[in-house]
Amino acid sequence: MSILIRNVRLFETKPPFFVQEDMDVLIESSEIKKVGKNIEAKADTVIDGSGKTLIPGNVCAHHHYYSGLSRGMLISAGPQRDFIEVLREWWWRLDRALDEESTYYSSLICSLDAIKAGTTSVVDHHASPSFIDGSLSVIAKGMEEVGVRGVTCYEVTDRNRGMDEVSDGVRENVRFARERDQRLKAGDDVMVEAMIGAHAPFTIPDKGMEMLSSAVKESGRGIHIHVAEDAYDQVFSHHRYAEDIVNRLDSFSLLSEKSLLVHGLYLYDGEIELLNERGCFFAHNPRSNMNNHVGYNRHLADIKKLVLGTDGCGGNMFEEIKIAFFKHKDDGGPFWPADFLGALSRGNKLMESAFSSRIKLGRIKEGYKADLVLLDYDAPTPIVKKNVATHFVWGMSSNAVDTVIINGKLVLRDKKFTCIDADEIYAKSRECAKKLWKKADRIK
Repeated sequence: MSILIRNVRLFETKPPFFVQEDMDVLIESSEIKKVGKNIEAKADTVIDGSGKTLIPGNVCAHHHYYSGLSRGMLISAGPQRDFIEVLREWWWRLDRALDEESTYYSSLICSLDAIKAGTTSVVDHHASPSFIDGSLSVIAKGMEEVGVRGVTCYEVTDRNRGMDEVSDGVRENVRFARERDQRLKAGDDVMVEAMIGAHAPFTIPDKGMEMLSSAVKESGRGIHIHVAEDAYDQVFSHHRYAEDIVNRLDSFSLLSEKSLLVHGLYLYDGEIELLNERGCFFAHNPRSNMNNHVGYNRHLADIKKLVLGTDGCGGNMFEEIKIAFFKHKDDGGPFWPADFLGALSRGNKLMESAFSSRIKLGRIKEGYKADLVLLDYDAPTPIVKKNVATHFVWGMSSNAVDTVIINGKLVLRDKKFTCIDADEIYAKSRECAKKLWKKADRIK
């Protein structure tokens, strides 16, 4: 399939930012074939981009697809006076209630919502303690059917069944990674890749860390783990292991250029230096931090490979970057819109890493994957190189998302899904959510 977009404004979100007016973009198969003015080519689909803006697709660098059916959840939750009670009374009851059907619809819904918001790639961190074996393939199935590019993993933990649960989680991570490898060997165009997931250090004993280390080495994938989201995680590490969290992870060889550490509000300066030295990615999730009332991360300016995620609060990165910027300024931080747009764009580097550099993402340039978003954004002021980030944070929103192309395929056009019946999925997901909530309400 070929697509030709004519007379469009190009707006690159990767530093150094640039804007080009009245450009044509030719897409063939899954990649951008040519970028220029007045391209002479025939295409299966021609899109008039006059008055519109084309950007590389946004990346959600940390999501929880298991939260897809949690919106408005009605359960008799107990007190939620601290972070652990929030987990026990809300999230850990939801994830224990998940079965194959609800996991599948969670994946479909989160993928649809991401695409509608202009997010073309999602890095998921999954948990369904009552349905572990095969759960990642179900997540991947939902992503693939909707058409989003993704990465997923299972968050290893001992919180329900001790080491048996740890073993089951590690086994699922390795199984899914092998499944991806087999598909690659068969010549498939793999759209969903694997990482090795882990919940948080306070729910992973040393034996579990050893197993995760072996899984990382065996699979060639990176670890994806929460760290120091709350002070409890750091205190637990000092109490139980007499070590800072990041140093403990490093002692099991879990820090590398493929690693993704998440939250990190209560890491120390030396830990930030170490994760930078190891080349780790680090995901900031401002909405979730505010919702869980865990505090604010004041290390952002010190982190070299900062990316942005939502921690399960949807897949809308236009919203997330706004909240990230305004909360940061309210806290007196040094970042400006360009800094956060750079972090958002860096999610493409995380995706490239997870795909073992088989693909190139995040640029409107020949040879890059055609993961693109066409915005119907009426700019009230000129858009130039020096103010593109300001337009992104202050002006653009998911309401402007008109058309989405992922891997060279039109998945959303004129705000309507092209390859899937979204209305039917939303209707079925509402019925699935009712059953899920009843199960979660019975869990204590």
